[in-house]
Amino acid sequence: MPFPKTNPSLERALSDRGYNDPTPVQAAVLQPDALDRDLLVSAQTGSGKTVAYGLAMASTLLGDSERFETPREPLALIIAPTRELALQVNRELIWLYGPAGARVVSCVGGMDVRREQRALDDGCHIVVGTPGRLRDHLERGRLDTSKMRVVVLDEADEMLDLGFREDLEFILDATPEERRTLLFSATLPKNIVALARRYQRDAHRVDTLVENEPHGDIEYRALRIAPNEVEHAVVNVLRFYESRGAMVFCHTREAVRHLHASLIERGFAAVALSGELTQNERSNALQSLRDGRARVCVATDVAARGIDLPDLGLVIHFDLPNDHETLLHRSGRTGRAGRKGVCVMLVPYTRRRKAERLVDMAGVDVTWAGPPSADEIRLRDRDRLMQDPIFSEETTEEDLAMARALLAQRSAEEIANALVRFHRARLPEPEEIVDTGPDREPRQRKDKRERQEERLRGFKDKGRDSSEGGFERSSEDMVWFRMSVGRRNNADPRWLLPIICRLGHVTKKEIGSIKIFDRETKFEIVKSHAPKFASAVRKTNDEDIRIEPADAGPGKLRDTKPRDGKPWDRPKGHGPKDRGGPPPHKKKDSRGPKDGKRAKTKERSSDKRP
Repeated sequence: MPFPKTNPSLERALSDRGYNDPTPVQAAVLQPDALDRDLLVSAQTGSGKTVAYGLAMASTLLGDSERFETPREPLALIIAPTRELALQVNRELIWLYGPAGARVVSCVGGMDVRREQRALDDGCHIVVGTPGRLRDHLERGRLDTSKMRVVVLDEADEMLDLGFREDLEFILDATPEERRTLLFSATLPKNIVALARRYQRDAHRVDTLVENEPHGDIEYRALRIAPNEVEHAVVNVLRFYESRGAMVFCHTREAVRHLHASLIERGFAAVALSGELTQNERSNALQSLRDGRARVCVATDVAARGIDLPDLGLVIHFDLPNDHETLLHRSGRTGRAGRKGVCVMLVPYTRRRKAERLVDMAGVDVTWAGPPSADEIRLRDRDRLMQDPIFSEETTEEDLAMARALLAQRSAEEIANALVRFHRARLPEPEEIVDTGPDREPRQRKDKRERQEERLRGFKDKGRDSSEGGFERSSEDMVWFRMSVGRRNNADPRWLLPIICRLGHVTKKEIGSIKIFDRETKFEIVKSHAPKFASAVRKTNDEDIRIEPADAGPGKLRDTKPRDGKPWDRPKGHGPKDRGGPPPHKKKDSRGPKDGKRAKTKERSSDKRP
């Protein structure tokens, strides 16, 4: 469907940019019943909202004219939540309204305020800015809103989430009441509806979202990984897809710094985006992504909000998002404007249930799999080399002369080998990574005793196999330790071994049997290394895994007493080693279940005494 008739100047701009067919939201705002009315629009991220409201406000700004008059007081104001989004909107409106002679000015935090003031004093038609900077210009009398005809709130839900409600109300109250108000938001929670009800008049509702339907242009994949191999998984995912543009999301600035440095060290052309960077640094990073000098962007959620990068075909969740809305916003950086994209969630076993909840609440279809292996990546590299455009490009006489000179000196096989080495030298090496195993299939019911014996027998063999050949050791030469993960966490010796080695500063030679229970895992450490191992794990315990000496050999799992909701807390008292000896009043008794309960109650009450 072609674009509906708009202003001739805007039609020329769209044609020059290759815009032939409108997206659903663009077509909706150009319908006759939306003409010259306030609009309340909810649309999917990456659906072309900037061009949509640029077209929607044209009739109010230009009328029947093809060009603007001499710039004076601004006629339109666009408010965006972040600097990057505001600057991006500024660029879009410059090309869209360029043939109409529009002068567009940006006012965002982190930029030279004096330059902005001069631009406003010289006159303009459209102002694009962030709430804080716009309010500052208003309070200082630099921004004249008396002739304002249109106000646009872009990503309104995000602006309220970031705490800009007071600034938005101040700005809207400073604009003429007869203005048009266009409110665009990915979601419409109650606070957005309340804001619209207060500042809009008879708003036309546009909803291009389909409930419970995933973004058709994004393929969601969740990869099972070991907790100590998240960085390796990022490397292999980037190498497997080799997208022209990729974005990796982290929770914190520190995580962004660390991962960015790690990728640079491995040979990736990567940039970082976080709140600690200056505006100039952020602008340079984004420009390097747009012009192809960098292919990977490591960013926090706030820094990457609203960014639209060309050829961004891959989004990786290094840290799982906190909620499903963040999942959709992150993932929406790819699959934009009709392009296909891939969203990859890296899911350590400790985050499996959280990932499943996020996917369920977001209503997206996800494919679970293991991480790409080094062999799979090398196979893809071979296929990509075979299909490289270098083989189909037009050959010049100079190229032929060089080729003949090479063939005169070298054999065809030598030249092919040199090409392969040259191609491989440009690519970072993939990492050897462990697949934590396929998803558990429904099992046939077995006798409880039979299941327990089968598990213990199987995991004992696995533990010995992973201990350099499964040699037997005397129990007197080993010390038992316990780890706060078990079958409920999909524990498997293949990825437990690297974690034990990393946290305890030992090698596989010092590890004996590994026995996995429902809530915990017990394993042996060579007695001579046990003190050093115990000291190391006390210093390196992280929030997901706790390792401590076991008070007994492998046996039935004991119940644990939760502390602050975490599963690895100290066991309840089971003897002198756990509680410093039985309380003086407790006596050994074998009078039956009722008396046993009474004795246990006394033991618990004694713990509360000072």
